[in-house]
Order: sequence, then C-alpha cells, then structure tokens
Amino acid sequence: MELTAVLTPAEEGGFVALNPETGTTTQGETVEEAVANLREATVLYLSEFPLPVGGHPVVTVFTVPTPGHA
Repeated sequence: MELTAVLTPAEEGGFVALNPETGTTTQGETVEEAVANLREATVLYLSEFPLPVGGHPVVTVFTVPTPGHA
C-alpha cells in the first residue's frame, strides 16, 4: 500500500511527518528518520483501523497572501 508523507521543518529542529490518510503524525531528526518513524506509527494504526483500498491521493500546493500584503 502506498501512502502519503508530508514533512515540515520542526521549530526545535528535525522534521514533523504526517500521513494525511490516517492522521498519524511523528517526528525525526532527519527526513529519513521522520519517514521511518511515520511508517512504523502508520503500520501500528492500520493494524487497528484498516483503510479501504482506494486510489492514490492527489497532492498539490497553493499560495496564500502574507499577512499585511494583498
């Protein structure tokens, strides 16, 4: 099963990793560690709450104005 990992820099260093399909979230010092931790957390989640098999998610980005700028 192929799932999505969204990584963002953590304020304290390292990365926060989120799997939007399940809502599992974790962190790691490196991208590789964050993804490995996310994989482990997601496997544990799926062992209790299986997901129906579906298509791949669509991931995109969008821009919002910076506060104070139109």
